Amino acid sequence: MPEGHTVHRIARLFEGLFAGQGITASSPQGRFSEGAALISGRTVQAVEALGKQLFITVDNDLVVRVHLGIYGAWDVATLEGGHARAGSASMESLGAPRVSTTRIAEAERTRAEDEPFPPAPIGAVRLRMETDRVVADLRGPTACEVLTPEEVLRVRGTLGPDPLVDRGELGLGEFVSRLARTKRPIGIALMDQSVVAGIGNVYRAEILFRHRLDPYRPAQSVPEDVAVDLWRDWSVLLEDGVKTGVMLTRSDLDAAGRTRALRSKAERYFVYQRHGQPCRVCGTTVSMDLMAARKLYYCKACQSALP
Repeated sequence: MPEGHTVHRIARLFEGLFAGQGITASSPQGRFSEGAALISGRTVQAVEALGKQLFITVDNDLVVRVHLGIYGAWDVATLEGGHARAGSASMESLGAPRVSTTRIAEAERTRAEDEPFPPAPIGAVRLRMETDRVVADLRGPTACEVLTPEEVLRVRGTLGPDPLVDRGELGLGEFVSRLARTKRPIGIALMDQSVVAGIGNVYRAEILFRHRLDPYRPAQSVPEDVAVDLWRDWSVLLEDGVKTGVMLTRSDLDAAGRTRALRSKAERYFVYQRHGQPCRVCGTTVSMDLMAARKLYYCKACQSALP
């Protein structure tokens, strides 16, 4: 499932490609035909991310909310060629004349110059948004709906703080307060989007390890200074993930090691998907449990409960 950094990258990419542009919207699959008709012919005013939620606002004050869930993905094709990846400092085309298609957070491929643009939809495309130079196809989302501003406020009100939206002391204070109000294990609380927005299974496992926290420890028993450190660490990891497009959570790498880890998934994590392998810190075998029906990776020796 895409985590918060991916959705922020998509928002930044779409802001560069669609903001200020009139769009044609359709639903080749047919499941979003009414919603597509409401936004087709409108101008995109803003694209924002909050946690794992994407909000695309058009000029009739309607907002498309997209939650990719486990299986959702956007495919983006540009007429001029390869666009800068989401989170890059530049949103300019990287080359011409060719058509480049990027599946966000996955692979990139280049189409031949003589292929028609826009390319025909492939598979079950829930929503297609296009201009004369860009087309974005959405497949397999958990949610894709058109909301009013009031409905958007209600959705946003159900979500916890996001470091890239709720900056400064306000976001920090809200996170610490919400964490202190739950008796559930910290390993469950960090995955609860009403406590903190954007953390998924990878970041959950890695943040807990980085702070040597027992995943089963009640969230409200975590000292305030540790909760503050968790928020600040999540802020740094999220910023880095948006910048690189990679969830790289190891803090024990030198420059060369970081370069290798950016290229190799096997080098990026302390514990995630490393069950049965030795802990990178103490050598104890990394464990995997099921917590709230999700796989939890942790080191029993390093992640002992705090006093």
